[in-house]
Amino acid sequence: MSEDSLLDHALVRLDDAARHLNIDPDVIEKLKFARETTKARLMIRMDDGSRKSFLAWRCRYDDTRGPTKGGIRFHPSSTIDEVETLAFWMTFKCAVMNLPYGGGKGAVQVDPRQLSKAELERLARAYIQAFARTIGPDRDIPAPDVYTNAMIMGWMADEYAQIVGQAEPAVITGKPIALGGSLGRNDATARGGYYLVRHLAGELGLGDGMRVAVQGFGNAGQFIARLLAGDGHKIVAVSDSEGAVFAPNGLDVGALLSAKASGKSVLSTVGSNGHEALAADALIGVDCDLLVPAALENMIHEDNAAEVKARIILELANGPVTSEADAILEKRGVVVLPDILANAGGVTVSYFEWVQNRQGFYWPLEEIHDRLRAIMEREGRAIWGVSKDKDVSMRTAAYVHALSRLAEAIEAHGTQSFFVT
Repeated sequence: MSEDSLLDHALVRLDDAARHLNIDPDVIEKLKFARETTKARLMIRMDDGSRKSFLAWRCRYDDTRGPTKGGIRFHPSSTIDEVETLAFWMTFKCAVMNLPYGGGKGAVQVDPRQLSKAELERLARAYIQAFARTIGPDRDIPAPDVYTNAMIMGWMADEYAQIVGQAEPAVITGKPIALGGSLGRNDATARGGYYLVRHLAGELGLGDGMRVAVQGFGNAGQFIARLLAGDGHKIVAVSDSEGAVFAPNGLDVGALLSAKASGKSVLSTVGSNGHEALAADALIGVDCDLLVPAALENMIHEDNAAEVKARIILELANGPVTSEADAILEKRGVVVLPDILANAGGVTVSYFEWVQNRQGFYWPLEEIHDRLRAIMEREGRAIWGVSKDKDVSMRTAAYVHALSRLAEAIEAHGTQSFFVT
């Protein structure tokens, strides 16, 4: 990485897309910067009686198309640059899916694994106390992200209700079902990517018995492995924070899921079912048809992009491929299904949850799956068409598709040509 920030690298995508559209400079000026980023120190009482503070942020990047939407992550490496970049990506992701949202994001700089459950609850509630004036069901709607989950969202929604004096379930999505959460939210990110790959399989040259490698075996990674294995595809490699396992004839996905459910690493399955240990870094170069990065940002970069053997990359993580790696992969003919499309199933079902909360009527799981599939297929097909019409990568096509919608909304407020006679 150069000295440029993560956001600077993300803005390269905006510039690339703008070259393919005739849009007013006002649009680019508005989208180059976050509208509002708030920083706070969260002070909580620890179990030993001491007090400790944690740095936290909430960014509302752009709200032209509606209230901002985006997750809250608890991670020791979180920074303001990361938060603003993730909010930028969310702005485009919501536009790609044609959701009535802008992009937002939040984070706390903490390793939640070092906190007790009671300390974690205090931290979640402290976050809402600090940002209660920033968020709201018509202003900014958080959701879970890295190291946050449904229970944490439930604590946050409860704290917000106590502050405003009434239940407001639509203020936060990704909640437990019993507290107004939506069916289908737990596997939505992976399911959206699964629907996309299945819909475009013919165009991508993917057939039966695909060999798949999954980097990151958390929520999204586990569900995509389960879904693809259920269709008869071979999951040949997976990794988590402790290492990776490999089996050329296909891993035992059930054994991997059982290991994770019991709090163990995928490495605990080595030696059984033909599973072999693999260096975590080596997973990128596994011989496979489909590579699914489902971990963190910048996992495929200019130093390892040449090692990729997969023909297709499905980005279930946010920003797993750097712009430098994109150029290398494109030259080699590797098709990248970009994050702002591929992992947008999560925010889409979060939107469904928000709608259900506001109307007080909840849909059955089959209806949620049908609605998600229809949107993923519609937008995936449209972006595939842009890619072919303009002879650009799927990533550039996705940004062109989103930018055209954002530009229409921004220009509707008036641009320089309107105000200058």
